Order: sequence, then C-alpha cells, then structure tokens
Amino acid sequence: MNVFYNLNGVGDVLLLQLTSEKIEKVVTESKGDVTLIKNANTNEVLAINIFEFSKYADIQENGNITLTEEFVAKLEQALESNEVDYKLNVDLSPKFVVGYVESLEQHPNADKLKVCQVNIGGSTLQIVCGAPNVDAGQKVVVAKVGAVMPSGMVIKDAELRGVASSGMLCSARELDLPNAPEVKGILILDEQSEIGSSFFQ
Repeated sequence: MNVFYNLNGVGDVLLLQLTSEKIEKVVTESKGDVTLIKNANTNEVLAINIFEFSKYADIQENGNITLTEEFVAKLEQALESNEVDYKLNVDLSPKFVVGYVESLEQHPNADKLKVCQVNIGGSTLQIVCGAPNVDAGQKVVVAKVGAVMPSGMVIKDAELRGVASSGMLCSARELDLPNAPEVKGILILDEQSEIGSSFFQ
C-alpha cells in the first residue's frame, strides 16, 4: 500500500493506492469523506480517497507518506468514522534496504543486463540490473517491490526480456542523494552496512 498527499497540488485529499496493477474498468462507491475505487468485475478495492483529510490527521509531509503504526491507526479511524468496512493490509517494513549481491549471471536475452541474486536479510531476491558496475560481493541499496522512488515511480514485480525481477538496485541519483555523481552505476555501500537494515534511517 502506498499513500500520497499533496495539499497544494491535489487539495486536502489523501490517496491510498492498494495495488499497482492497471485495471481497465473501475467503479466508485462513496461514504461521507471516503471514496472507494473498485475493480468493476471483481469488486476488489483498488484505491481509497479520503477527502478533507486534515480533519483526521495533521500531515507535514508532501508526496509519498511514510507509514507508521500511529498513522495507520488514524487511517483506520477515518474509515470507521465514515462507516467504511474495510481492513487495511499494511506492510510497515522498510522499502529501501541494504542488500548483498551473492551472485550474478549474464541475462540470456540482453547483453547489458545481469541477473542478480540479492540477499536482503531473511530472503533472497532475483533482480535484473543494467548498471555497468554491478558485481558479486557488493553491498547495495535495494528498492523492494512497493517502494516509491523520489521520482514518483512505484517499484513492481516485473519481467525484463523474459526474466523475472523483484525490486531494483539503486544509484545515488535515483535515490536523490545530495552530490550524487553523474556517472551511471549503482551506489555501492561500505562493508559495515548491515544486510537487511533500512537504508534511510
């Protein structure tokens, strides 16, 4: 689940994106300040808009909102007060973590792509990467599925030239870090970085 708020650009409405899939036909259902956007065929809730959200919580952030247990409780309270019977399924684990490239091999269908096996602590992700400097034995920044990049792009499970990829290895520029180098390539972390820990503390 991704949550967005932009008072000046959109107005006093909180946007909850529950799926990254594109659905052709949707229907809406409104109750009080809440509008549910549903798949017209399955009735599955795809997104929720909460209008006049400043009544329910004070938001200082702009853009993608960092989720906490306290903020999720306010979301659930807003739904409940508008008699919306929907249980939020929220993953509060960090979306940008330190990963370790355990191995990589050449992509079978693309010269400039590598298929990497990346340990993120507790699990290993297969990530297709086109960075020229990626190599086995590196500690890197992994944007997990569901992460929202500073550019606004949402990371999704993908298939690149026929090979599954779950996540992205990030460059300093993609992370919008100050003084990021212009050269292409992922950000390589020092040895002291703890695998699986959140990159943004």
